[in-house]
Amino acid sequence: MSTNITSYKELLAQREALEKQIAAARKAEVADAVQKIRGLVEAFGLTPEDVFPLAKPKREASAVAPKYRDPATGQTWTGRGKPPVWIKDKDRSQFAI
Repeated sequence: MSTNITSYKELLAQREALEKQIAAARKAEVADAVQKIRGLVEAFGLTPEDVFPLAKPKREASAVAPKYRDPATGQTWTGRGKPPVWIKDKDRSQFAI
């Protein structure tokens, strides 16, 4: 084996050292970012709602009027989604409401 090749154990040790450096750098940069954010919040008198507005309420699904009715059972279908067995592969005009 050549002496120029880094051993597996050495690579693992390097990775561990890098991971520690990464964690320390992240911690320092996050602390700096939080300090800047707090300064801006204080300088402008921002509230949590200013920075993180509440999510817009989701629209409620509106009911769609049925377009088709099975004369035998009275079941209805809006024409959306997978067609029911009673109308599948048939002329839909005969079932129109």
